[in-house]
Amino acid sequence: MDGTAIYPGTFDPITNGHADLVQRAALRFDEIIVAVADSGSKAPCFTLEERISLAETALKKIKNVSIVGFNGLLADFAIKQGAGVILRGLRAVSDFEYEFQLASMNRKLAPTVETMFLTPDEGYSFISSSLVREIAGLGGDVSAFVHPAVKEALSQRLKPERSA
Repeated sequence: MDGTAIYPGTFDPITNGHADLVQRAALRFDEIIVAVADSGSKAPCFTLEERISLAETALKKIKNVSIVGFNGLLADFAIKQGAGVILRGLRAVSDFEYEFQLASMNRKLAPTVETMFLTPDEGYSFISSSLVREIAGLGGDVSAFVHPAVKEALSQRLKPERSA
């Protein structure tokens, strides 16, 4: 394949599962744009600028990847970027229904943009940003799940909750 693909998400924070998907997609497209959604309504742990910076650090070894923040409709953003594909990750069957609904809506909004689903390596299929934040917030070791810079940012941001 060639062309440009958009990989959208809040990436709060970016995980090794996200990086795995980007690495594999980068072998199949000329350019991957990791589109970091502003998502203020989700009350992210990290600011948009911090999430962009962490993604840049975690993905810096992949040459045909750029990191871009965005707000608004993903379909509009994909068209403006000249992307023909939106990449979405599926970790489990439970993700499919929601992702299928998003893909159908994006197809309606941007008929020239296809959605492709990728699954992470089995070693990453259980990792989610919310679980990583929860583990880090409780003082657990997240080094197997995120880039070292992300682990450090989490430890600085989240003070472990200690039991009395």
